[in-house]
Amino acid sequence: MAIRALLGAIKKRTVSFPAFRGHSIYRHGSTLVVAEHEGGFIKPPSLSALAAATCLPDPDSSVSVLLAGSGPSLHQAASHAASCHPSISKVLVADSDKFKNPLAEPWAKLVHLVHQSGGYSHIIAAASSFGKNVVPRAAALLDVSPITDVTGISDSNTFVRPIYAGNALCTVRYTGANPCILTIRSTSFPVPQNSVDSKSNEAPISQVDLSTFDEDLAKSRYISQTSQDDERPDLGNARIVVTGGRALKSAENFKLIEDLANKLGAAVGATRAAVDAGYVPNDLQVGQTGKIVAPELYMAFGVSGAIQHLAGMRDSKVIVAVNNDADAPIFQVADYGLVGDLFEVIPELMEKLPEKK
Repeated sequence: MAIRALLGAIKKRTVSFPAFRGHSIYRHGSTLVVAEHEGGFIKPPSLSALAAATCLPDPDSSVSVLLAGSGPSLHQAASHAASCHPSISKVLVADSDKFKNPLAEPWAKLVHLVHQSGGYSHIIAAASSFGKNVVPRAAALLDVSPITDVTGISDSNTFVRPIYAGNALCTVRYTGANPCILTIRSTSFPVPQNSVDSKSNEAPISQVDLSTFDEDLAKSRYISQTSQDDERPDLGNARIVVTGGRALKSAENFKLIEDLANKLGAAVGATRAAVDAGYVPNDLQVGQTGKIVAPELYMAFGVSGAIQHLAGMRDSKVIVAVNNDADAPIFQVADYGLVGDLFEVIPELMEKLPEKK
């Protein structure tokens, strides 16, 4: 019966995207979205930043997207950005080898340069590693204080952000000079399906004048970037996430989580304890000091539910928890809970699940 309930939770997952909010309040000015791109496409967190920009109310205000880099992939990404949402009024492209790598110094100076010519009221980026790297430096150059990790927009100067590991929400009113700089939590601003690839109304693409751009790379130097070759979905954007905790006891046992994820077409996550124990690399960590996720289905096996972990997954649509401790805090946030041995539950669940198509 317990396994049947878990199967029911998996089958009930649905794809639904709420409409954009905030059309009943007003703002004046324009918004710049600092976007990341890869392989000729705008990254999902940056699409969420665009969704946040549309939550700033005034329908007559303009939204510009800033892209930088070099090579064909940059121009493909610009074409994607120009057609990904009808609210975009302009795509700004900075084509130079200076922006080939995601270093904070040149990117922050670029944001400063573009703002000087555009005079934006808001500058928005995703609270990804890229945004967290660039935005504080750009804010310092512009002599303003950024508001970080925004999860809600009340009006053009009032925002909601989590504090105390997500256990409380703080409403912040910005009273400083323009621009108001925000980083947004991408899981709080989902992208409606009908906003992507709207070819009927493409925004114009303009080149950023870099003749006055003064580059100074003395403070940092790009060495390399490594990524895992993995067919699984990206953890930050996956529809289903299967997470394992310290109760897996070893890296070898953690393969149970990976096998289940493969069968579900899910991403793999881990608690900080599992990462610290060396079961998996730290890029799979979910929580306050890891990645923030909000999938349609979050399955937690051997996860106790520490506060810092809950802060990274509490916004999941459906949460399924399996733990042999009936008093584990994870059950307080779970929609479906099973008190049992994960080494028995996972194999039985694997037997009953159909093969991934």
